[in-house]
Amino acid sequence: MAKFTEKLSSKDIEFIENQKMFFVSTAPKNGKINISPKGLDDTFKIIDENTILWLNYFGSGNETAAHLLEDNRMTIMFCAFEGDANILRLYCEATCIQEKDENWEEYISHFSVKRASRQVFEVKIKSINNSCGMGVPLYDFNSQREELTNFYDNSTKEDHLAYMRKKNQISFDGKDTKLFN
Repeated sequence: MAKFTEKLSSKDIEFIENQKMFFVSTAPKNGKINISPKGLDDTFKIIDENTILWLNYFGSGNETAAHLLEDNRMTIMFCAFEGDANILRLYCEATCIQEKDENWEEYISHFSVKRASRQVFEVKIKSINNSCGMGVPLYDFNSQREELTNFYDNSTKEDHLAYMRKKNQISFDGKDTKLFN
């Protein structure tokens, strides 16, 4: 049976800290609803029982940033792929902090790996839902993929910026992400 709360409990925090992957969903007022799997190490920080910082690396799209400019709602979902069944959904409001912003250093300082950072999202939890998750299959975690971190490590900051200028300024729906302007 689904249970709603307003703050992360110590059990919720422990569950989140033990997961290797999570999903982020956002939507613009009109356009595609986006859901993205995330999970690189040291990209998700619990600040307090209602605040999370999530470091987003650059990649093929930048939907989350574009969507939040129109509608600041975000849902983050964790599923237990090992151990006891559980699904944890965080219903949130989020703000996008980018390198061009004056408070960037304050936010990025929470993370040890910064090489390919594009944004930090400050996420304020409004509601939390725990549900059974008995329909989620069991998987054994093998390892983090290395392709992305190898790409980041073998390219320069200038290469990263060039890629983001080419791929991350406009969303798949043609919406501005405000990454550089």
